[in-house]
Amino acid sequence: MTKQHSLLIVDDTPQNLSVLGELLQPLYRVRVANSGERALKVVESPPLPDLILLDVMMPGMNGYAVLQQLRATAETAAIPVIFITAMEGSENEEYGLSLGAVDYITKPINPAIVLARVKTQLELKDARDRLSDQNTWLEAEVARRMRENLLIQDLSIRALANLAEARDNETGQHILRTQAYVEILANALAEHPRFKAALAPEQISRIIKAAPLHDVGKIGIPDAILLKPGRLTDDEMAIMRTHAEIGATAIRRAMQTSLDEADAEESKQGRDAFAFLEIAAEIAGSHHEKWDGSGYPAGLAGDAIPVSGRLMALADVFDALLNKRIYKPPMSLEETSRIILEGRGSHFDPAVVDAFIACRNRFAEVAASYPDADATADTDQPGPSH
Repeated sequence: MTKQHSLLIVDDTPQNLSVLGELLQPLYRVRVANSGERALKVVESPPLPDLILLDVMMPGMNGYAVLQQLRATAETAAIPVIFITAMEGSENEEYGLSLGAVDYITKPINPAIVLARVKTQLELKDARDRLSDQNTWLEAEVARRMRENLLIQDLSIRALANLAEARDNETGQHILRTQAYVEILANALAEHPRFKAALAPEQISRIIKAAPLHDVGKIGIPDAILLKPGRLTDDEMAIMRTHAEIGATAIRRAMQTSLDEADAEESKQGRDAFAFLEIAAEIAGSHHEKWDGSGYPAGLAGDAIPVSGRLMALADVFDALLNKRIYKPPMSLEETSRIILEGRGSHFDPAVVDAFIACRNRFAEVAASYPDADATADTDQPGPSH
């Protein structure tokens, strides 16, 4: 069904209103206003006109002032306006066009010219509206597909992380808890002078998303070692410790393979994905490093350890101590906190421990919100950590 356009005619001369009304009424829905002030009142009531025919010379508020008011209001800024005037001189026409008028019609009115110019401007408006609708649809579709891709990405990350944890007889709750702990620490340290550059909002988002992949390298550890109930021998521990390097190497290899296969445009478009993978590799490879340099796999110390790895180091140890593992019973929150505090400046970055202490109640809330299905109250004997 063809849309019937709505017009507003603004002129202080009854004869002009009558002539234009009779000319346009058979083709369009027409409203009239006999002053600039009245015209601004009319456009406040729906429907908005698709086109305004506006006399320039009117007592009180002239056409130029009316147009300026229309353009200054978001709801009416896009309504096309054709000036109707008996004024002569190109400078007057240039001034009106500079204010935003789309065309000029001079008096005395030529009916054929009026009809042609009104039709042209309405067709242009319809085209702009269609383009705007298409752009709105395209933006919505792009946003929908981005959400869908992010969901697929998140699900893929979670599935891979769960696969690694399942081999270790751990549950997805460990992933959720450690991810939440990392988020708490990152936000608590975001304004700290030593961490501000590394914990910009975009980087925090990547760290949080990458956190579940911290133990992905456990996929490469034999079951006899990974699932051993009790302390590992020195040789077994050496193999167990390779999981950090296995995880980091696997992620970086996947990233390099993708980069090698991508063209320049794909590499540019995938910049965020590669930045995320680099953080994931950092976390996987450095979350067992210790502040004093006694960790593994590279023996990094102090600020040489990536910030993401320092955050995950505390989150992972806290969760391992507080919860039951195949090689140990769970510890109490107090005992877990004591061990974390003892590791300040040796195992952990002192500032990260300070952030943990300040946020300990939130850590406890996370632990309570995501308990393991087989959680027990046995807190008597601490055991070794793999």
